Amino acid sequence: MTPASQYSYGPWRGGPDPLAAPADLSAALERIGRDVMDGASPRAAMRELLRRGLPGTRGMDELARRIRRRRAEITRRHRLDGTVAQVRELLDKALAAERRALFGDPGDDARFREARLDALPPDTARAVTELADYDWRAAAAARAYQEIRDLLGRQLLEQRFEGIKQALRSTSPEDVERIRRMLSDLNELLAARARRDPDISRRFEEFMRRHGEFFPERPRTVDELIDALAARGAAARRMLNSMSPQQRAELAQLAQQAFGDPRLVQQLTSLDAQLQALRSGEDWRGSERFVGEDPLGLGEGAQAMAELAELDALAEQLAQSYAGARAEDLDLDALARRLGEAARVDARRLVELERELERRGFFERGPDGSLRLSPMAMRRLGSRALGEVADVLRGRRGEREVRSAGAAGEPSGGTRAWEFGDSEPWDVPRTVRNATLRRAVSGIAGPLLTVGDVEVVDTEQRARAAVALCVDTSWSMVQDGHWVPMKRTALALHHLVRTRFRSDALEMITFGRHARRVDITQLTGLAGVWEQGTNLHHALLLAGRHLRRHPDAARVLLVVTDGEPTAHLEPGGEAVFSYPPHPQTLALTVREMDALARDGTAVSIVMLGRDPRLAGFVHALARRCGGRVLDPGTDGLGAAVVGDYLRHRRRTA
Repeated sequence: MTPASQYSYGPWRGGPDPLAAPADLSAALERIGRDVMDGASPRAAMRELLRRGLPGTRGMDELARRIRRRRAEITRRHRLDGTVAQVRELLDKALAAERRALFGDPGDDARFREARLDALPPDTARAVTELADYDWRAAAAARAYQEIRDLLGRQLLEQRFEGIKQALRSTSPEDVERIRRMLSDLNELLAARARRDPDISRRFEEFMRRHGEFFPERPRTVDELIDALAARGAAARRMLNSMSPQQRAELAQLAQQAFGDPRLVQQLTSLDAQLQALRSGEDWRGSERFVGEDPLGLGEGAQAMAELAELDALAEQLAQSYAGARAEDLDLDALARRLGEAARVDARRLVELERELERRGFFERGPDGSLRLSPMAMRRLGSRALGEVADVLRGRRGEREVRSAGAAGEPSGGTRAWEFGDSEPWDVPRTVRNATLRRAVSGIAGPLLTVGDVEVVDTEQRARAAVALCVDTSWSMVQDGHWVPMKRTALALHHLVRTRFRSDALEMITFGRHARRVDITQLTGLAGVWEQGTNLHHALLLAGRHLRRHPDAARVLLVVTDGEPTAHLEPGGEAVFSYPPHPQTLALTVREMDALARDGTAVSIVMLGRDPRLAGFVHALARRCGGRVLDPGTDGLGAAVVGDYLRHRRRTA
């Protein structure tokens, strides 16, 4: 035997595809971060991600749309009178064969029989009932009439028992008696379950031993049996509810002829009543409107109703609108049955995406129990935002690359993973350790060293800066599309300070009607609300307190705003709003800026928008305090703020 013959290849059947691409956590986190910065809660942002999906993976909205389309196809294609139509066809066949046999007979009995056939009522059910005791002359007619009885019996059973076709290979009297005994025993078993018989397990095992052929799904307990029967029975009831009163009455009358044994209907009626009592939570009252041309029999109709119920359950799972909803609630097997294997693959990726984001610690619970982005997630988002800023800055002539900030400084005592463009020295012991652990964990020989193993010595410049970033959070920032860019700018600056200039003291201050100090998580998740006021005066008061706490550091003030000051803080803490700006508001704002300038604070004001009044005010303010005005537009906001911060750092280095 050659080595090649020791292997065989075939479809993978051991669970998720081991060669499938992993969930793109980076892209997922980026989308969640954007939604959070736009004012959504982390949980809502997660739901939105699952709804929209990712490139190459259809989201829940698309899967739900296909579910709705499949549902509409069923109701538009079919109608529910298939059984009555089949019975009518067999009845006409029986009558035609009988009339042919009677036509050649000149006797009075033949004429009497013809008169009886001529007097049959026009509706199918009554005609079949009146012929129940008719002595057929033609053998073909007798066979056709018996086919009606067998058809009705099979259809009634197929409505309620999924495996009846396999178990009922013929409709001999012995088979009918076997079915009747099974129904009788089943009703006794359900009655015992209803009265909580302590011997119910033994009863169930005995029942399955005697009648297990009718239940190919092989339920393991009596409750599993009841669940399966109740789901099927409820579908049969909904099918009847979907018919017109006339159709229901006709079927009820025809049912009495099932297998020619009225006891069958009595047993089924008793079964339905017990199932409804035991599983009242099933939908026994629903109905559908079928408008198509393709007729369905009782068994097919019940199957269609069960499919509609499963589609409705899938639609509810995909909507994720109930409390505690999670992607893992999706029934992947049902989704594959209704929409195919590709839908299962998409749904499994969504489930894995949600699970991995939580497993890897991108979310955490806040003190109030709410879900929020973890520090790890904030670092990832900050790194991404800073990378975008760096791309812009690298394209500017003479600008220093953000990545190399601090590279020529002193070691900070830490290390970090190597990234393209790093010029810091390697940390050899940690690099070798990473390579050794990687090879040991994977169990694969592989290369001795990979790029992912490399760690470099982290450095930072020792000149300290105290930085106050004041960002406008008035409603106009939301209204004019500055909200998310402002947050991404703050995120990029925060990440730069925390990773490259750890000795710097950064304070973030928001100002609307009032100003307040916030951390990066609070700022990122801040929702835009309508309120009047741009209280730069209050923001400068808080900025001054922060800067004065660091007397040995270079002081930097960065202000991002799209409107002139329209509010100020009274000594008692009350915010006073006025538009146009009150002279006192402007005077108090200018006074605080003068105080900062006297303390040697370097001031930069980033102006958003094209308001002439704002432009006039900020340029006058910058000239007064020796600062400068930046007008980068929304797209250049991040590069303007980070670049200006680096400019101040270079001057103090």
